[in-house]
Amino acid sequence: MTTRDDPTREPIALAAVRRSVALLLRMVFRVRVRGLEHLPRTGAVLVAGNHTGFLDGPIVFMMLPRPSVFLVKSELYTGPWAKVLAFARQIPIRRGAPDRTGLTRALSVLAAGGVLGVFPEGTRGEGKLETIQHGIGFLALRAGCPVVPVVCTGTAEALPKGRLLPKWRAPVDVVFGPAFQIEVDGNPRARSTVAAAAEQVRTHLLAHLEATGEAA
Repeated sequence: MTTRDDPTREPIALAAVRRSVALLLRMVFRVRVRGLEHLPRTGAVLVAGNHTGFLDGPIVFMMLPRPSVFLVKSELYTGPWAKVLAFARQIPIRRGAPDRTGLTRALSVLAAGGVLGVFPEGTRGEGKLETIQHGIGFLALRAGCPVVPVVCTGTAEALPKGRLLPKWRAPVDVVFGPAFQIEVDGNPRARSTVAAAAEQVRTHLLAHLEATGEAA
């Protein structure tokens, strides 16, 4: 397996870009990253985050200490963004319907011991996590790996929807929470079991979101 194909290793060019962009983000925004001790240093990890702003995915991706691969909506894989996302090794995923190709690629990342990032709400919202896509339940069940919740706050205010330029030095917090394992009974391929697993992810992430708000 080449470095390009190995999710646990990062091509030199991508590593350099990540470091540079992370530095730029810290210059533009007042970024605080907390809870990195909860992220296992090795082995497969599923990182599940809330989604309130466009910056959520890029900031978490840049700030993670380990190489990672994120699921991104397939609509972004068009025009110049397609090359950028391919360079960053991101996986396009169709929303609203099972995407076997995307899920298979995602499972291969976890099977190789990599970090896979998912924003299970599927689209930007108020971050209240009222509903999430069941795909994350499928991935958690099939991979059997730890799930680490991450909450981003301030991203929607730092770059409001429809605005081209970010707000200078806006505060942005990225908070990782304790890892947990999915514990459900039943056939892991059954829709009811997958739905139950997704609900566990939702409740853990919601609890972390509420705890983060109380600690702020």
